[in-house]
Amino acid sequence: MHFPDTPACRAALEVATAYHTPSLLNHSIRAYLWAADHAERNGIAFDAELLYVAAMLHDIGMTPEFDSHTVPFEEAGGHVAWVFGAGAGWPAQRRERVAQVIVRHMWDEVDVTQDPEGHLLELSTAMDISGRRTEEIPAEVRERVLREYPRLDLVKEFAACMVEQGERKPSSLAAGFVRSGLPDRLARNPLNG
Repeated sequence: MHFPDTPACRAALEVATAYHTPSLLNHSIRAYLWAADHAERNGIAFDAELLYVAAMLHDIGMTPEFDSHTVPFEEAGGHVAWVFGAGAGWPAQRRERVAQVIVRHMWDEVDVTQDPEGHLLELSTAMDISGRRTEEIPAEVRERVLREYPRLDLVKEFAACMVEQGERKPSSLAAGFVRSGLPDRLARNPLNG
């Protein structure tokens, strides 16, 4: 269990630490770890730096400082990541990719052959939030990750954020997830312990 160590990764962690609550920060870190573990166990080649930056910033659009009143939080987060990538000196294509990965993390499914990083972030965030496919996480990985990056108040905080996003943006994917019972799935997630 290790993290990519690049200037962009260190900066993404710094940004996430500055703007996320401890619960949301741990969720972002776990999202990367679940994704990297799944990729390793299933032979999925991926760009570790791109995935790590996307994982750290995928929910930044929920924070008060970056919440948009006009676009869904995942799109706002994609825009923040694009700007972050510009500051990191990434070429335009790489900035577009990180924004795509963040937007796609809210999709029902992302094709691994078309977008491995998008697939991995979509899957890992679904594991961490709604409990989808958590049985695939090896027990020793699960125990270590949850010990080092506990869930804290994630259930309460994340449910409140999604409900609030859905109320303000009724046509958003967040609103659809709330209508389909996301708060209940979050509360029943086996990762809660």
